[in-house]
Amino acid sequence: MSEKRTLRNFVDGAYTEPATGRYTDVVDPSTGEVFASAPLSGPEDVDAAMRAASTAFETWRTTEPKQRQLAMLRFADAIEARADELVDLECENTGKPRQLTLDEEIPPAVDHFRFFAGAARVLEGKSAGEYMAGHTSYVRREPIGVCAQVTPWNYPLMMAVWKIAPAIAAGNTVVLKPSDTTPLSTLLLAEIAAEFFPDGVFNVVCGDRDTGRALVAHPVPQLVSITGSVRAGREVALAAAQDLKRVHLELGGKAPVVVFDDADIAAAAEAIAVGGYFNAGQDCTAATRVIAGPGLHDELVAALAEQARNTRTGPPSDPDVLYGPLNNANQLSRVSGFLERLPDHASVRAGGEQVGDRGYFYAPTVVSGLRQQDEIIQDEVFGPVITVQRFTDEAEAVAWANGVEYGLSASVWTRDHSRAMRMTAALDFGCVWVNTHIPFISEMPHGGFKHSGYGKDLSMYGLEDYTRVKHVMHNIG
Repeated sequence: MSEKRTLRNFVDGAYTEPATGRYTDVVDPSTGEVFASAPLSGPEDVDAAMRAASTAFETWRTTEPKQRQLAMLRFADAIEARADELVDLECENTGKPRQLTLDEEIPPAVDHFRFFAGAARVLEGKSAGEYMAGHTSYVRREPIGVCAQVTPWNYPLMMAVWKIAPAIAAGNTVVLKPSDTTPLSTLLLAEIAAEFFPDGVFNVVCGDRDTGRALVAHPVPQLVSITGSVRAGREVALAAAQDLKRVHLELGGKAPVVVFDDADIAAAAEAIAVGGYFNAGQDCTAATRVIAGPGLHDELVAALAEQARNTRTGPPSDPDVLYGPLNNANQLSRVSGFLERLPDHASVRAGGEQVGDRGYFYAPTVVSGLRQQDEIIQDEVFGPVITVQRFTDEAEAVAWANGVEYGLSASVWTRDHSRAMRMTAALDFGCVWVNTHIPFISEMPHGGFKHSGYGKDLSMYGLEDYTRVKHVMHNIG
């Protein structure tokens, strides 16, 4: 085993020791072994990062968009050039399959930065005009200020990119706290960024929930953005409300996958398996809640069970696995608990157990015979578990799909164009795919409704979320 490493925060362009002098263990989920320690930062550390970000904002906010664009493009090129380093850390920290991470996460991360680099130069508002006699009005879009950001452990690198790219493109500065279990790739990202951005534009403070609370409670940030659980989102929103901070929330999901009788069963089963098991199902948009038509239900369940039996999980070095371990021991216990508490009417068609006795691996699982109010239907499992329900008609499919507290994403599988149009209108989710599930593109927004939060990542909508609107009026009489 390699020597245990000690990590540090990255503040004002340099690595810094935590003022607390306290650290927490970082565990490799593939082995369950500690391989590093990360700072448990306190209010003093948060304050230092906020002061650095606040000072940097005074210059960064007035930097010409073309200069911000150039810095971001160079940063994107550097991420691409140092992809192997970033992926090595990401896989060591998360247990993700190495080649799959290199192929599936680095290219979109680079693309997101390049998209927002261009978007920084094309922010638009209402055209100037005389809306009152003798007066001309126009709208300015301005950066908000310092942004406090919190990222989760399921996609540490990707979620950091989703947060910081629109924020700094719009002229803001950032203090970001990664999950306490997955800080490695975010710290390297900050180190690389320091080559291209002024000191203090992007700061990383490591820590636990208490660190996050200090981040949200600090008086400097004008916006708080978090990707995480509904519980965490509620807590952030309540804390931010005390100081009337703006809040950007991307929370949990429970994506319905509505498969009608006319769908291509083989194509649907294969895509659902990939969309449900990728990243061990630790994805708010994962294709894990199948609602199947009465005519194909049994055949689809059999096809999904076969997909599960042909899907492998294992360590990052194994090139033939689709996904790695669950992130931590608590998450393994949570996923296992859902299966242990299944009602008598449920049937486990594949999987349903931990794999091996080392690390936090869980078998690809399919459960059928479920009812709408079952716990495993209503609550986010966040693991490699696909559930299947049999609906009777389109109205019931819509009711079941919408009948959860989440509203992040959904998919519809049918050859009937009219049905697809009806369903995409009726489904109460921020993103609806038709005959596919889980692709994202930089140009289109990602964000949910209901308990899945509010605010958009990606796209021009995401950039606008990191701006404020000012009305300017001139007396020209």
